[in-house]
Amino acid sequence: MVVAGLLAPAALVVAGGWSAHLGLRVRDHLDATRAALVQLRAAVAAGDLSPVSPVLAEARRHAAEARRLTEGPDWWVLAHTPVVGDAATTVRGLAWAAAELTEAFSGVQRAGTPLMTISTPSLVDMGRQLAALDAAAPALDEAATRLRRADSRLAATPAVTGVRQVDEARGTALAEIGRLRDLVRDAADTAALLPPMLGRDGPRRYFLAFQTNAEARGTGGLVGAFGILKADRGRISIERLSVNNGLTNSPVPVVDHGTAYRERYGASATRMLSISNLSPHFPYAAATWTRLWERQHGRRLDGALATDPVGLAHLLKIIGPVTLPGGEKVTPANVVDLTEREAYARYTDPAARKRFLLRVAGAVAEALPASFTDPARLLPALGHMVGERRIQVWSRHGAEQRRLARTPAAGVLPQRPGPFAALVVNNSAGGKLDYYLERSVDYRLGPCRDGRRTTNVRIRLTNAVPRGDLPSYVTGRLDSPKRPHVPGSNLLWVSLYGGMGATLTEARLDGKPVPVMRETERSRPVYSALLEFAPRQSRTLELDLVEPASAQPPLVPVQPLVRPQRTRITEDRGGCPVPVRPAGVP
Repeated sequence: MVVAGLLAPAALVVAGGWSAHLGLRVRDHLDATRAALVQLRAAVAAGDLSPVSPVLAEARRHAAEARRLTEGPDWWVLAHTPVVGDAATTVRGLAWAAAELTEAFSGVQRAGTPLMTISTPSLVDMGRQLAALDAAAPALDEAATRLRRADSRLAATPAVTGVRQVDEARGTALAEIGRLRDLVRDAADTAALLPPMLGRDGPRRYFLAFQTNAEARGTGGLVGAFGILKADRGRISIERLSVNNGLTNSPVPVVDHGTAYRERYGASATRMLSISNLSPHFPYAAATWTRLWERQHGRRLDGALATDPVGLAHLLKIIGPVTLPGGEKVTPANVVDLTEREAYARYTDPAARKRFLLRVAGAVAEALPASFTDPARLLPALGHMVGERRIQVWSRHGAEQRRLARTPAAGVLPQRPGPFAALVVNNSAGGKLDYYLERSVDYRLGPCRDGRRTTNVRIRLTNAVPRGDLPSYVTGRLDSPKRPHVPGSNLLWVSLYGGMGATLTEARLDGKPVPVMRETERSRPVYSALLEFAPRQSRTLELDLVEPASAQPPLVPVQPLVRPQRTRITEDRGGCPVPVRPAGVP
């Protein structure tokens, strides 16, 4: 159950010249609403659900009375009175938001009750869990709608009223409602999507890609291995594990992603697994994978998923260490290094290395189904994976994909306006040196003038390969194998995806002007350069842009590679439209 406090304490409505009696009544009801929600949050945090219903009923009663009082004719007069009118209008918005919030909590409670009755999850209970999620989805959708409505209505009230307590309460409420809105929306999407996608209506089969981030691709990394994930009434299994050369190239493209895609990536990207995920837009890669597999095996798939060694580390925190044949243990602490670095040093024969990686994937796959019997432990790990794009999901079923596409799990390159700067790196050398790649993005947004604003994106990349010998398979340069290269050098296709409507005024590489290629993907401008890196060399690519003025907060998505990206955003909002959400609110 999602509960949290909403309102700042004390003195929300008292100001000189107001009807003291009416104002104090509204304040008391809002304070009582807040006190009940704080009690509710404490009870849930302690795992004691017994007081939930009566305390929530108390919160609803007080919030409804505060809304009733602020919607009456007396309060209308206050809202249209000079000096205090703005404060009265904002307090009315707070009362309305409190009532919607408590009604939303009531819906979440009703939705959660069936799930709470399954106290000892097991494989037998999976059908009941899916049914409970299915039943919860409409109530969660309604709760999400209420919170979205409360958020919009409160955001439209005056932010500066002349009464400090009211202004602070408004800011606190907007921040809390926004956070809760996102949580409930995510819960609603999960409840609606999991039952059908986990085989409520019959078996589902998905292409499961294991990406190798040591060789960067737009969605994360080269597909090093794959399997078929089967879901049948909540029971999960992974079968037909194979290394990447187990999926043959097609002589012709297996899917058409449109003219802009073909111009940027070429026809081979839709017929070869090795370059099928150059784009950061996951549905492109997923559709290509499923059709390549179907062409070879003649069986239809329902979608595709992708994960990587960092994702496996998250899963191993839930399922515990797994033991390989021979006794070696794979743990959350060693799985990334083991699969992305150690395996290349240990096995000089690529075939032996791939067999080892399959053993790792197989051991995790064998242990994974048991984790699905305990959603309370599994869902937080999946949440971390989704947030870091360590799991990406695509459904072939239209209604599911449309709902999925609005969630982070879909890996969608969004087509909406607003400040945007996404660094995407593709390895063009054919080696495995991106395990050592360090990245930083500094996105600086200037003030708005005449509907436009100047921005600067500073990208710094470092090939932090260590000194000493590395396997030739790691350092090899397949882009030009007959040319001599310094061992440890790398070649990267570096792209910046900008905001819709943005234009480039100048690009500089290491302080000197440099030409970059301008292309378009999903209506976004993309500026790219092919950059060579010596061992331990850092390079800085700067792009000066002019973007449309926007009220939207800036977005800087992060490509899921081995090492985290350092991101800094600085923004001067002078002359810009009023933010959609207050500054600092997610």
